[in-house]
Amino acid sequence: MIPKKKIFLLLPDGVGLRNFTFSTFVDEGKKRGYDITYWNATPFAIKEMGYQEIKLGGTMNPKTDLLKRARKEIELNAFKSKTKNPVFSYYSFRPTTKTLKQKIKNTLVKWYAWKYQNKLPALRKELQQSERQSPYYKHCLATLKEEQPALVFCTNQRPVNAIAPLTAAQDLGIPTATFIFSWDNLPKATMVVETDYYFVWSEHMKAEMLFYYPYIKENQIISTGTPQFEMHFDAALKQSREAFCDAHKLDPNKKYLCFSGDDVTTSPHDPVYLKDVAETIRNLNQQKDQWRILFRRCPVDFSNRFEEVLQSYVTEIQSLPPLWEKMGAGWNTVLPTKEDNALLLNTVAHSELVINVGSSMIFDAVCHATPCVYIAYNPEEGVLQKDIHSIYNYIHFQSMPREAPVFWLKNKEALPEILTNLDQKKGSTLEAAQSWFQTINQHPPQNASKRIWEGIKKSIQ
Repeated sequence: MIPKKKIFLLLPDGVGLRNFTFSTFVDEGKKRGYDITYWNATPFAIKEMGYQEIKLGGTMNPKTDLLKRARKEIELNAFKSKTKNPVFSYYSFRPTTKTLKQKIKNTLVKWYAWKYQNKLPALRKELQQSERQSPYYKHCLATLKEEQPALVFCTNQRPVNAIAPLTAAQDLGIPTATFIFSWDNLPKATMVVETDYYFVWSEHMKAEMLFYYPYIKENQIISTGTPQFEMHFDAALKQSREAFCDAHKLDPNKKYLCFSGDDVTTSPHDPVYLKDVAETIRNLNQQKDQWRILFRRCPVDFSNRFEEVLQSYVTEIQSLPPLWEKMGAGWNTVLPTKEDNALLLNTVAHSELVINVGSSMIFDAVCHATPCVYIAYNPEEGVLQKDIHSIYNYIHFQSMPREAPVFWLKNKEALPEILTNLDQKKGSTLEAAQSWFQTINQHPPQNASKRIWEGIKKSIQ
């Protein structure tokens, strides 16, 4: 029996909850004799779930966020120059300029970007130094001195409020690690924190990290997979088709398509696509009434942009909204719940097809041998807010296998043919999707938490 070691799980925002609270992660750690405490900056009451928790609160140095924004601009420009690929320009969003305060901040970001454009190591150090001057850092320092954890493990590399606690740990000689949250994060220059170790989804992501962040050494990167997909292999969450349909007042004799929505920024034309799919289903059902749509909106999309379509196609569309809780104004304060794991699993498992715009839902779907359709056409009417083809130019789609892992919906008229030939053609598509999944996420996917704990063990020896 290894001696108990205290591990601080740093939750700077809510996006890490699904991976490190609603998975097998904590149970796997306890089996190995670790004493796990959540260092929690979210409004989610983890203590009520029976876990140890220390609330993390405080105010960052306002300068730190400006430096973080400048770092992203410098890195994206460096990636663009290194690869000669203009796609990196799409990862930079135009800042808001509605108020004088916002305009002043934007000017300061530009000045910092100019000052540090050829001095990125100095900027990374300045980010830490900026936080050392804040009361927030001193609070983190005091907590760590009292608790003396063996490791501070940050569940997400993106939040700026993670810099102070991680810097405080490093200043005390406590090992630190972070988990790269999403499959597309590294090319987008979302690395905000500096840690001793970096946990990634796959060898593919490890190679990305070495390419985009050459100052990080290979022995600092640990490939484990993500706990994000573990739930799909939990038999206790799987409902029979009859139970699922009964719970959501669905007709078990119908065939269901899951339309999975994206956020407003990624896919502003989602309502058009949902309408196109619904209209197609309505027309097909005139010949034989067998198809229905399960609409799962993006968990951080609380807009009313779908209301007109949902009201116009009541017969064709059944809405199954994600079971997330909105606890603040920002997207990162919309928190997942454990109940949503079961809803997502069963929605995908009992659908014939998942339809979306370039989402990682393809990997959820392939866990249940459910094929996926990627929408790949621009709306015919109205003002074009975003060219959908630009989405599939993003770097993370370069990892696709040569054999198509999805059905491509290149116009709305193509859906009937896809549905008609689904049984005959889904085999090769699913095989390619599984191959892509194995590239993106270390397999077997249900063992990600176990591999992360093995990596933690090595990092604190």
